[in-house]
Amino acid sequence: MKKEAKLSESLQNEVNKLKEQIEKLTADNNQWKNAYYKAYADTENLRKSIEKDHQEAIKYRAEGFIENLLPVMDGFHLALANPAPSEELKNYLVGFTYIYNNLVKVLEDEGVKEITPKVGDKYDERTMEAMETVYQEGEPNIVTKVNMKGYLLKDHLVRPAMVVVSTNKKEAPKENVDNQKQQA
Repeated sequence: MKKEAKLSESLQNEVNKLKEQIEKLTADNNQWKNAYYKAYADTENLRKSIEKDHQEAIKYRAEGFIENLLPVMDGFHLALANPAPSEELKNYLVGFTYIYNNLVKVLEDEGVKEITPKVGDKYDERTMEAMETVYQEGEPNIVTKVNMKGYLLKDHLVRPAMVVVSTNKKEAPKENVDNQKQQA
């Protein structure tokens, strides 16, 4: 019976050791599973982030080119804004108008939109830049003059419209301001 008890005790020790090993291996397995899932999630998030950045780069790829093209557009606006004094110049303006319209069409196809505020529109700081303010009776923050058109590339502002905005606050004359500075 002693042999059987020793054998049974020996087997029980062996079973306990194996159970401990199984518990340790199960814990290691769970730890490695968690590490794998975390690494997999991080990789997926990185992939999505890179894909989003890539899509954004494609969406706005033409922004630098469009910024360089804006002075040309401004030149067309100036040339086409004034009436031609002679028949010969009228013929040139017809050609310039055709070229300008084709250029606008190409830019629109690329996702460019002109920001063209009108005199009397409410000032919008998201799409306009006030170059100066002028006193005017009535409601403030009204566009009184448009100096340059603005441009959007899809939903991104390339250049704000340059405008003059009304204010209903009178400014002190410059001479008085200069005199006050000298006296202080």
